Amino acid sequence: MPGSSTPETLTERRKAATRLDIARTAAALFVEDGLRATRAEDIARAAGVAPRTFYRYFATKEEAVAPLFAAGAQQWAEAVRDAPAALSVPEALRHAVARALTADDAANVESLEWVRSLLRMAAESPALQAVWGTACHASEATLLAVLEERVGGGGDTGAPPSLALRMAAGVACTAIRVGVETWAASDAPAGGELGPAALAARCLASLGDFPWTPA
Repeated sequence: MPGSSTPETLTERRKAATRLDIARTAAALFVEDGLRATRAEDIARAAGVAPRTFYRYFATKEEAVAPLFAAGAQQWAEAVRDAPAALSVPEALRHAVARALTADDAANVESLEWVRSLLRMAAESPALQAVWGTACHASEATLLAVLEERVGGGGDTGAPPSLALRMAAGVACTAIRVGVETWAASDAPAGGELGPAALAARCLASLGDFPWTPA
């Protein structure tokens, strides 16, 4: 029926907005009061939702910040997708790093600082480490799909991605993760030679001879 998908789309957008609002509230409370002292009920109250609504979206308080990690991963994947078609895979990845981890945008810097705070907490929280690990794994799957589009390594043909393309996605995401985690463990600003974009670019540059495209 024409237009029947619109309500569902709007509903999904509202749900995504609610999830992100809860995530930001959770991150703020974790920073202000500490991860251990913050309860799921505290997050729900501060976000203006009922506890049952919180648990409809998240199983644990640590999972509440997953949308913040996912948003960063999605921004990174979209930056790869939007890179000029003439760029090679490594060039597109470097282009995306500069865009997704830039310190030129105030909102982006704020998001990076949230991630830094959460990663520092994760060092002492296996549950939060698991949330970060899940986000990184999902990011790899998303990047793989984007790389398939760029190089035709499967896409809509039904063929599975090549081993080289799977490795490219895994290695690239690992390089980004190491760069971001290294920055997060420091007190360096988001911009400059010790910022996440610069560190991630250095990690990618060290993989110059990697077979980025299918043979």
